[in-house]
Amino acid sequence: MPVRGKHRRTKTNVITRGMIVAGTGGIALALPLVSATGANAATPAQAPQAAKAAPTAVVPNVQLVTYKVVKGDTLSKVAQKYPKSGGWKKLYAANRAVIGDNPSVLRPGLKLTVGTKTLKSTTVSTTAKATPAVAKSKATTATQASAKSYADNLDGWIKESLDVMAKAGIPGSYNGIHRNVMRESSGNPNAINNWDSNAAAGIPSKGLLQVIDPTFRAYHVPGTSTNIYDPVANITAACNYAADKYGSIDNVNGAY
Repeated sequence: MPVRGKHRRTKTNVITRGMIVAGTGGIALALPLVSATGANAATPAQAPQAAKAAPTAVVPNVQLVTYKVVKGDTLSKVAQKYPKSGGWKKLYAANRAVIGDNPSVLRPGLKLTVGTKTLKSTTVSTTAKATPAVAKSKATTATQASAKSYADNLDGWIKESLDVMAKAGIPGSYNGIHRNVMRESSGNPNAINNWDSNAAAGIPSKGLLQVIDPTFRAYHVPGTSTNIYDPVANITAACNYAADKYGSIDNVNGAY
């Protein structure tokens, strides 16, 4: 928080006035220079100290690596093409929501997630409160944020969801969301579970975080799409539900 210079006025016998130019960040400020012959002469006005740098956090920028199934493909063949997938069993576990209950059946055109790659990380400020010295700058930033754009991929969907959640007071972190998305849908926003108890009851789990329709409607975050398959609407509703039931999506480590 900037410290304001304290100005002390004392009586002096003879006062002379001049001007001194102080440079602050490339902007010249003309400040009055006061001198006196008395022992208690007034000191020159001090420029406000620079605001301390806001603490920052590094947010991983993760992008999914996908593969489109062609006729004749098997999980073993796909796993051989992408060794980092960890073998066909891990590949199936990561894509079960997309493949279905039978790992030996791969439909041509199916998009599988075969891994992730980390791009250049983004550094974001973690300061929640603006100091008086940067209030104007914060106001400008808020205006710019309203026109903020996001990448149309899992990384962008999570970042947009986090911004929506911050405004709605819903807790959760990038890593917490990403970890649960990868477990639930492998990052496929159109994933649907047609084989579990919810499916048997006629309300299959859908989307990135595998939300059922009643839960989505109950925890839908205003301002987001009403389409359960919309990535941001699905994430924010799921995180809203997780916050209510478990305190945060970060506390979810399995089926919820």
